[in-house]
Amino acid sequence: MKKILVIDDEAIVRMSCERALASEGCEVKTAESGNVGINMLENEPFNLILLDMKMPGMDGLEVLKIVKKRWAETKVIIVTGYSTDQTAAETLKLGACDFIEKPFTPDTLAASVAEALKK
Repeated sequence: MKKILVIDDEAIVRMSCERALASEGCEVKTAESGNVGINMLENEPFNLILLDMKMPGMDGLEVLKIVKKRWAETKVIIVTGYSTDQTAAETLKLGACDFIEKPFTPDTLAASVAEALKK
């Protein structure tokens, strides 16, 4: 079973990701901030992280840099409502494997996750 960590400051996003991916057979855990997510990564491995870009405290770029430095094999998909081509290019350059814009459908999410886990 694939383990996925959703790091997003919005409870509704965490809940909808958890619901959509659990129905795809994934084990999903959630974190409400970058710091909480990093702490969870220190205690257990995950195959994939769904990471919000804009969060109070540690933003998604900071979390992405830490994840790619310490857990390089962990796949990261960036999820954001504040998309620009520059931001998308920067996150992909830093090692994210995909970029999803909010709002997204469960089908879009499942397809992106499935593709990332195949890589």
